[in-house]
Amino acid sequence: MMHQTTKIHRTAGELAAFLGCELRGNAGTKIAGVASPERATSEDVIYLESPRHFERVLKSRAQCLICPSGAGVAGKALLISAEPKIAFARAAGWLIPPGPIVDGIHATAVIAASASVAGGVSIGPYAVVEEHASIGAGTQIGAFCFIGRGATVGESCRLHPRVTLYEHVTLGSRVIMHSGAVLGADGFGYATDREGKHWKFPQLGALEIGDDVEIGANTTIDRGSLDVTVIEAQVKLDNLVHVAHNVKIGRRTLIAAQTGIAGSSVIGNDVVIGGQVGIGDHCRLEDRCVAGAQAGIPSGKVIRRDQTVWGTPARSIERFKKQYGWFARLPEIAERLRRLEQPKPESL
Repeated sequence: MMHQTTKIHRTAGELAAFLGCELRGNAGTKIAGVASPERATSEDVIYLESPRHFERVLKSRAQCLICPSGAGVAGKALLISAEPKIAFARAAGWLIPPGPIVDGIHATAVIAASASVAGGVSIGPYAVVEEHASIGAGTQIGAFCFIGRGATVGESCRLHPRVTLYEHVTLGSRVIMHSGAVLGADGFGYATDREGKHWKFPQLGALEIGDDVEIGANTTIDRGSLDVTVIEAQVKLDNLVHVAHNVKIGRRTLIAAQTGIAGSSVIGNDVVIGGQVGIGDHCRLEDRCVAGAQAGIPSGKVIRRDQTVWGTPARSIERFKKQYGWFARLPEIAERLRRLEQPKPESL
């Protein structure tokens, strides 16, 4: 069962009304959490999306199931949904709201006199809020966080312990930041003279994070150099992602762990980027394209709208699979070539 500090008992009928689902079965079935079929108690909600999990659902103790029409499960309260996994995720958020990161403002928090702290803000032990920073209503800032000079944090944000915001970083509302994330550090920019000395290029730009963004643990996002790094609304970044200076990431884009995006690249809306993808500088990934895990996208390359790419250098998935099929046959082909190149014995 998912961890929760306080169980809030609801009924299947109440959940059906919240989700807008058709209910089949006992509307009074008590529910209090969500779980996998194997770990569920009688008060947990489970879901069925694929027929291959049918037996797991039948054996589960859960008495409330979110499933598509025609699932054919008897003896449980059924919430009928065309998208069971999405309905299940919404149910989890409704049944188990996240607990507080911190309660109140801790005595050891250091808050500058010129900082603006709205009502309902919580700030944990040893957190620092510097001069002229602004914290929106209902925001929670965990222990050892650092909010730099002139930074702006919107309403109802959740900053887990040890998050760092450099000066003048701007967060929208309802942003979630996990431990160790660093926002607004200098980008990696240098100009090299004829003697080989590296001169630091100015890193004086801004960083703007939109509403409902989630940023994973130990993810780093650099401020712009002379421009602005922008992460638009509802973007979700996994752990250990790096976003360099002047990058623009469009709405609802998803980026998996250990991806690196070099400077001045532009990522469109609804893009999906797999784990360990490397994106060179000045690339453009257009709306709804997909980059498979460990893809390498060279500097300046454009991935077109709705295209799926894979491999290094990245190419269409159809071309990659065809080439990879030949690559897998190279030992066999090499052996055939070796035999063909062997000198033939002279005929008598």
